[in-house]
Formats: sequence, C-alpha cells, structure tokens
Amino acid sequence: MNKVKLCLFVLLILVVGACTEGRIYEKFHPLPNQNWGVTDSLIFDLQNVELVDSPDLVAVKFNEEYAFSNCYLRVISKDSSGTVLDNKLVNITLFDPKSGEPLGEGFGNSYTRYDTLPFLFDKQTKSITLLQYMRQDQLPGIEAVGIKILK
Repeated sequence: MNKVKLCLFVLLILVVGACTEGRIYEKFHPLPNQNWGVTDSLIFDLQNVELVDSPDLVAVKFNEEYAFSNCYLRVISKDSSGTVLDNKLVNITLFDPKSGEPLGEGFGNSYTRYDTLPFLFDKQTKSITLLQYMRQDQLPGIEAVGIKILK
C-alpha cells in the first residue's frame, strides 16, 4: 500500500512539474460577468519575474457571446518607478474570417486564444497593463485575459 502511495505521489510531482515547463510566468484576470469594460485596466505584476529574450503571449478567454471577429488590446509596460517603457496596440483574431469558427482551444462555447505579441518586453519591465480598445464601452463574452511569458 505504501508503494502505491509513493508511486502516486511521484506521478503527481511529475505531472505538476510538466505543466509549468516552458514558461516563466502565466496569469489570467477573470472579468466580472464576462464583460470587459473600457475603463477596466488589467495589471500584471512582474516584480519577481526575470524577463528573457523569448516570445511573450497574450491570451483571451471568450465565448460565443463575443460579437466581433477580433479584439484590439492596448499593451502598456512600465518599469519599477512606473515610467512607461512601451505602449502598443495589438490586434488579436478570435474567429476565423472565412468560416466564422472560433480560434483557439476550448470546448462547449468557451475558448482560449493565445497569440504571440509582435514585440519583446524590455528587460526593465515590472508591470504590464492590458486595456480593451474596441470603441465599445462594454465587451460581453470576454471571460478572462492573461499573459504568458515563455522561457
């Protein structure tokens, strides 16, 4: 019986370790009522993250209530003193333009779309702010937004 418990414990450690392999940081901010307001700033704290020259990803969790084929995001990076290092507009395609099918992984009516940012964060970046930039006060159908920094 002890061998079985030991084997299950080792297997659990391996599974957990494999899930974090390949990334330095990943976090999602869930949105209340699956609705992203134009004034809702999503701030990601990177104080304890050492950035490397590798691709960074933005992720959008959405459902079929989302009315657009894409989502424009403002990505603002700041250093430890709050000085803006970069301020970029990024277009994330959420639905295939021809078929209308949702892009990304998911099941049911909920999907997660990861997209590589077309730039690298400055090594001095200590926080990232994401804002929706869709010319609409509220974006229903957006469940959560996150970033993923790869090794």
